[in-house]
Amino acid sequence: MEESITINKVQIRNLQMSDYEQLAQSFTRVYSDGSDVFWTRKQISKLIKIFPEGQIVTVVDDKIVGCALSLIVDYDMVKSDHTYAQVTGNETFSTHNPDGNILYGIEVFIHPDYRGLRLARRMYEYRKDLCETLNLKAIMFGGRIPNYHKYADKIRPREYITKVKQKEIYDPVLTFQLSNDFHVRKVMRGYLPNDEESKHFACLLQWDNIYYQEPSHDFVNKKSTVRVGLVQWQMRPYRSLDDLFEQVEYFVDAVSDYQSDFVLFPEYFNAPLMAKFNDEGESEAIRGLAKYTEEIRDRFIKFAISYNINIITGSMPFVKEDGLLYNVGFLCRRDGSYEMYEKIHVTPDEIKSWGLSGGKKIQTFETDCAKIGILICYDVEFPELSRIMANDGMQILFVPFLTDTQNAYSRVKVCAHARAIENECFVAIAGSVGNLPRVHNMDIQYAQSGVFTPCDFGFPTDGKRAEATPNTEMILISDVDLDLLSQLHTYGSVKNLKDRRNDLYELKLKQ
Repeated sequence: MEESITINKVQIRNLQMSDYEQLAQSFTRVYSDGSDVFWTRKQISKLIKIFPEGQIVTVVDDKIVGCALSLIVDYDMVKSDHTYAQVTGNETFSTHNPDGNILYGIEVFIHPDYRGLRLARRMYEYRKDLCETLNLKAIMFGGRIPNYHKYADKIRPREYITKVKQKEIYDPVLTFQLSNDFHVRKVMRGYLPNDEESKHFACLLQWDNIYYQEPSHDFVNKKSTVRVGLVQWQMRPYRSLDDLFEQVEYFVDAVSDYQSDFVLFPEYFNAPLMAKFNDEGESEAIRGLAKYTEEIRDRFIKFAISYNINIITGSMPFVKEDGLLYNVGFLCRRDGSYEMYEKIHVTPDEIKSWGLSGGKKIQTFETDCAKIGILICYDVEFPELSRIMANDGMQILFVPFLTDTQNAYSRVKVCAHARAIENECFVAIAGSVGNLPRVHNMDIQYAQSGVFTPCDFGFPTDGKRAEATPNTEMILISDVDLDLLSQLHTYGSVKNLKDRRNDLYELKLKQ
């Protein structure tokens, strides 16, 4: 992507006829019949009419930069050799069968200026979700091998595919498909008669829906599992913000490779940069660190878009318009939007050493997979905050923290676990380890990141979904099932939220 292009918001939505002019002017068809004409208005209109859910576009800041088109067909039609013309009914789409069991991709493209941002992967993830929602057996399509012409005089297609799998050869299409969990079912000849780059060969690619059930009259719900990744961050010296973010990107990349929905960083993870201000007083040094905050936020927003993951940035110092210093963090959603959260209760040491002020905003956040709350470290020791969030429907509570000693850590851990039980939600905590000998007031850190659950049937007996190795830099990946919370609210052995005596007491948020 060109340096001059700035992305503020990314959206995947259904294709509409009003999009046609922009599509037709911006893109050249991949699977053309030799001409450079985009799909006709009549063809797009028919696709939207017969299968609206299968036609989607990627929109970046109100500009359409990608599109994916699909049909539903029967497995028997595409399990063996076939051509693009056959599977599309010579592009009349007469082959579309609402009662079929295969989601068949007939087109995917991304504008050249927006490639390299994993935007195509979002459309593939949409197709996977659609396949699961519609209870279809698999996603299939014919995939080009556009680099094959470079090797055609030396190796046959099957050997070429093997070398691409083993990463001895890079193919821009096949390499991408394999990285998105598609497997090659077979090689087809003559799939696209005009595809000279692929020497008229194509791979029949398939992604299997593991949630597929034989057809019945029962409605199949969309899966409710959310995957969270926690970064147990090692404090170490960094010479610059670029050096710090080299490590940040490493973790974001690693967690996103596991198809995680969230990644959580610890409180004050950027503290090593304060070494630059070590010759100044503590209050001046923390304000020097605060000068990086807006740039850090902007870099995280770019990572959230590029790696298709919701990032909870831990926390960092921030000087607001009132001139006061606060401890804040940012929820950077993968659609490019972001919101700020604030530490409500600052510790005595934060006041004494740095002159921090407590925030004033308590809220929950909507995301594409769960309603979440975020409390920074000390705040989790005040049960009123998370109860307000639970009353607003919070499902997962994230707690970035920084503790120096094991007893300080124990306060955070025990209170976080209590919040999971009393609010019938999941709680994920992430902290830093190691030491910073050249940074005042940040000498040592102790942490053991973890994911905690209610204690009831369907959950771990000790309420610990996963825990990291203490005082070791690592990532912790864990799945949480939101359906279990719904079951707990209704069928739990105890119902902490439902059984509250509202006739005797209540909790109010002062506006």
